[in-house]
Amino acid sequence: MSEHITVARPYAKAAFDFALEQGALNNWQEMLTFAAEVAQNSEVETFLNGASSLAHQSDVFIGICGEQLDTNGQNLIRVMASNERLKVLPEVSRMFNTLRQEYEKEITVEVTSAIVLNDAQRAKLAAALEKRLERKVKLNCSVKPSVMGGLIIQAGDMVIDSSLRSQLSRLAATLQS
Repeated sequence: MSEHITVARPYAKAAFDFALEQGALNNWQEMLTFAAEVAQNSEVETFLNGASSLAHQSDVFIGICGEQLDTNGQNLIRVMASNERLKVLPEVSRMFNTLRQEYEKEITVEVTSAIVLNDAQRAKLAAALEKRLERKVKLNCSVKPSVMGGLIIQAGDMVIDSSLRSQLSRLAATLQS
């Protein structure tokens, strides 16, 4: 996995810099997301692992993507294919999205709760997190009954576990010591 990150980083950075220069961040994000989905398809993965020529691989891949790729997107696919790097397209897409979020001062926060949060709760939580993280926050909420109560919030490397289960575990550890 770390090898994929190392290989994907220059492609993601180049695509991001070009998209930023062209004012086409949305278009590039859509192209890379689509190309990453194509690259993850099991039949396409088998084809890419096959013995076909690199030029043939890029032509087939571009053909599959069709009109989803503009000329610049097609050029990226050709360059990546000529360097045998089409397999890392999903990582390139993830890194591009991360670069975009950093540029736009935005962060996606994973919130896990025992029950569905209503709009008012989401808005209050987002406002508090924006103040703490000094970034625009995009919440990705999920429900997990095992949380029992409270929230588990994950933003990048930061984790805030205010779940009832976690609080009870801390209390038990304190009582035992």
